[in-house]
Amino acid sequence: AFDIDEATKIELIAEKFKDIVEILGFDLSDDSIKDTPNRVAKMYVNEIFRGLNSKNKPEIKVFENTYGYNTPLVELNIPFTSFCEHHFVPIQGKANIAYIPKDYVIGLSKIHRLVDFYARRPQVQERLTIQILQEMSTILGTVDVGVVLKANHSCISCRGVEDLGSSTLTSVFKGQINTDPNMVSVLLGVNCN
Repeated sequence: AFDIDEATKIELIAEKFKDIVEILGFDLSDDSIKDTPNRVAKMYVNEIFRGLNSKNKPEIKVFENTYGYNTPLVELNIPFTSFCEHHFVPIQGKANIAYIPKDYVIGLSKIHRLVDFYARRPQVQERLTIQILQEMSTILGTVDVGVVLKANHSCISCRGVEDLGSSTLTSVFKGQINTDPNMVSVLLGVNCN
């Protein structure tokens, strides 16, 4: 699949999705639905699963930490949308990320772009949490990183138990972030008063 160009992927997915639409009983001659297979295929390849193509990985520029900042930098409430790999329905949530700079710092928008890149593929929340942490650690050359994701899963809300009130929290803390209870509390969104 990774050797197939994007245009071919769109064409192949549209054909398969056309079969699904017809099997479900929709009339593909209807103006409202006739282009749905192509719309879905484009959406899959160009938007919601664009994180599967390594060419879409954001270029991350880091800056020397010339001012010697060495306390936690925390970016809270980074929105993300992913898709559950078990049912292909949305996972929507927010990420809280912290790191303690060593030699480099990262532009804040780049943290958002990294979260989005790894979210834009069929996922499980646990893996997504680890992927973000590993990428931050590698880019910044530090183990002092923490990542918390809190998300609502459509596979829970719109099927199965149909629970609209629950959310899922995953977290990974490494280095000094892991040993700082106040920092862990901030990332988890716990009141630290």
